[in-house]
Amino acid sequence: MIEVTKSIEIAAPVQEVYNQWTQFEEFPRIMKEVEEVRQIDEKRLYWRATIAGVEREWHSEIIEQVPDHWIAWRNLRGAGNAGAVLFEAIPGGTRVTLQLRYDWDQEWVTESIGNRQALVSRVEADLRRFKEFIEQRGRATGAWRGEIHGQRVLIT
Repeated sequence: MIEVTKSIEIAAPVQEVYNQWTQFEEFPRIMKEVEEVRQIDEKRLYWRATIAGVEREWHSEIIEQVPDHWIAWRNLRGAGNAGAVLFEAIPGGTRVTLQLRYDWDQEWVTESIGNRQALVSRVEADLRRFKEFIEQRGRATGAWRGEIHGQRVLIT
């Protein structure tokens, strides 16, 4: 298992930053190795990524989501991962903290990611691209303001 936690400060209001993060199908525009994200329903997502030439697919489930505060998920099948993204209003913008846990088999991690530092570098680069994307736009491309608490989905 590999765990990574990284933060970045973004010069945009927390609501806009959070709203953009909820636009999962836009991730291929921002995250270099993500090729496709399909939102199946309010809670479930299909992911396809190519990392160091190795294609991986997985399904994930959002297990907690509170607007402007956090989103937490776990994988349902495929490449094992889980994590959370936290949003904190700070003077002049928003601090985004991304916490990831990869349960991928050690052989695959060694072959395609190389080591923990390579993974940290990729996460940092994705966060920088997200920051640039939202700061350049000035507003989110969309929003989903519902809440998820386990099996309970509250659409607002």
